[in-house]
Amino acid sequence: MAQPARLSGITRRSWLLAGLGIPLLRARADEALLVSFDGDNIRVAAPGLHFLTGKPLDRLTDGLTVVYLSKLTLSSDNFNTLLHPAVPERLIVSYDLWEQKFSVTIAGVSKRTTPRLLTASQAEAWCFDNLAVSALGLAPNRPVWLRLELRTADPRELPRLVADSGISFTGLVELFSRKIGADDFHEERSAGPFRLLDLPRAAVVRGTRLF
Repeated sequence: MAQPARLSGITRRSWLLAGLGIPLLRARADEALLVSFDGDNIRVAAPGLHFLTGKPLDRLTDGLTVVYLSKLTLSSDNFNTLLHPAVPERLIVSYDLWEQKFSVTIAGVSKRTTPRLLTASQAEAWCFDNLAVSALGLAPNRPVWLRLELRTADPRELPRLVADSGISFTGLVELFSRKIGADDFHEERSAGPFRLLDLPRAAVVRGTRLF
């Protein structure tokens, strides 16, 4: 069986790994989702996926906050069977009209906020740098598939998606399956099959941003 090709990416993470001589793995040449492994979690980079554009960007520059929902799905058989329940996270994006830069807070398993205002490309890279799915219990030689879904959430839907107890998974399933509106952003990227033993052990530099 042919081994997946390994390419150097162009995001902050892949730039760092290239400097360490550790390339990211790209599962197939026609896909933009890059995959790495830090010893605990599978991490992604998507240099070709830009989401601070179009109607969401218009809303941001009008002074509104835009919420994106991200979901990483890990599967053992090309997404017919899920290995772990997908834990969606909210990417809460705001725009500083004076500085003309972005701030992002990711709310999900934990809460993370950009350390300072960032350009659009920096903010997108920071978001992907902070998304991961647990590889706990996954056999190193087991082939798996990974899918990233990213879409905007209508502000009117947020009250029923987010309650005191956390995110409503039922509401999220409905949202991700809903028909895309003209003002919505919705993109998917996937990678696989790949095995953990084929992925480089990516060093995770916490609290440091190479911008």
